[in-house]
Amino acid sequence: MSTSPELASSYAALILADDGIEVTADKLQTLIKAANIEDIEPIWTSIFAKALEGKDIKELLTNVGSGGAAAGPSAGGAAAGGAAEAEPAVEEKKEEEKDESDDDMGFGLFD
Repeated sequence: MSTSPELASSYAALILADDGIEVTADKLQTLIKAANIEDIEPIWTSIFAKALEGKDIKELLTNVGSGGAAAGPSAGGAAAGGAAEAEPAVEEKKEEEKDESDDDMGFGLFD
């Protein structure tokens, strides 16, 4: 059975994260060799190690699809500016209502 380099590196990274061990290219390569998976070039383990450097893999897995990490830094700014932004939204709504009244001029698109 052939295993892709991405899959082998991903599983090795998950094993290391589960044991609380720092993910490095050497440790990934060691796990891959211990699993008797051949033909995985070291470039793949280097790529995965660099991509996961300084990241908490367990937290990444628990936040998949939640968007919490992307909204984190900007959430404070949005909460602080929320009151200031509410006022222009009301003005925009009034302008939209004014634009809709143009249809009452006696002609329309399908007349």
